Amino acid sequence: MDEIVEAPAVVATARYDAQAQFEAFIAAARGLEPVSCGVVHPCDAVSLKGAIDAAEAGLIDPVLIGPKAKIQATAEQIAVSLAGIRVVPALHSHHAASVAAEMATRDELEGLMKGSLHTDEFMHAVLAERTLRTVRRMSQISRFDVPLYHKPLFITDPALNIRPGLAEKGDIVQNAVSLLHMLGVERPKVAILSAVETINPHLVSTLDAAALCKMADRRQIAGADLDGPLAFDNAISAEAARVKGITSSVAGDADILVVPDVESGNMLVKQLEYLAGAASAGVVLGARIPMALTSRADPPRSRVAAAAMVKLVAHAYRRQRP
Repeated sequence: MDEIVEAPAVVATARYDAQAQFEAFIAAARGLEPVSCGVVHPCDAVSLKGAIDAAEAGLIDPVLIGPKAKIQATAEQIAVSLAGIRVVPALHSHHAASVAAEMATRDELEGLMKGSLHTDEFMHAVLAERTLRTVRRMSQISRFDVPLYHKPLFITDPALNIRPGLAEKGDIVQNAVSLLHMLGVERPKVAILSAVETINPHLVSTLDAAALCKMADRRQIAGADLDGPLAFDNAISAEAARVKGITSSVAGDADILVVPDVESGNMLVKQLEYLAGAASAGVVLGARIPMALTSRADPPRSRVAAAAMVKLVAHAYRRQRP
């Protein structure tokens, strides 16, 4: 059994100002031209308010896709005006997702944001449009400003890939690395998480972690420093890594945490949000356009942050076009 490592004392004056960093992240996106973003089925107060707030912040030009009567009724409920905002009619949530995906294939939209519908409805429509796919598997990356961590922390994949194998994890890692490159981190540090920091043939996640690190050595995964397997404490605490005798440039200073499966990832991100008060923003990469898979329980602030992420990625994609 691993020894228990006491958490190091936190010096109040050295605390990471998560709220200030969150606001700085939003401000960085405001300086760019808004991008056209399809908001799919924004038929509840939270999803519609998030889209309107993101538009008022200068992040996106929202295109609301869904039943017009429901969208208008929701707008009246929260006392917001839809003047000047394009509304594309759709019969129901499934239809709205299909319409949005078709618009994206015609380059009418530079991003998509999920409204008040299930993730599987949304993603089914996107996956049905084969021209939206790329050679990489799609995955979500969530950005967090955590009060007790010294820099933004990115976690992947907490939403899409249920039990990814080694090949899928390679794409998941590369998607996350590509995102950090777009955000200005030249060589991200990637921690491949497991329950332990040693190879255990009974724990597939430790074998996958070791293989991913060797893939990085052979440049099958490029542009980042990888280490794993690492337990969560080793990945984010240099002191925990020191006590356990781990010598690593990643341990205690990770930019990206790669979780073994969707269950562990989903629990981790929700713990950070609900118990640690972390501000978050997520984006899906691996498609031709970025997508925000906001949870139906996410507040408008998280939706604004997701819109900022979509905008930053969309502008990066613009720069990459020939």
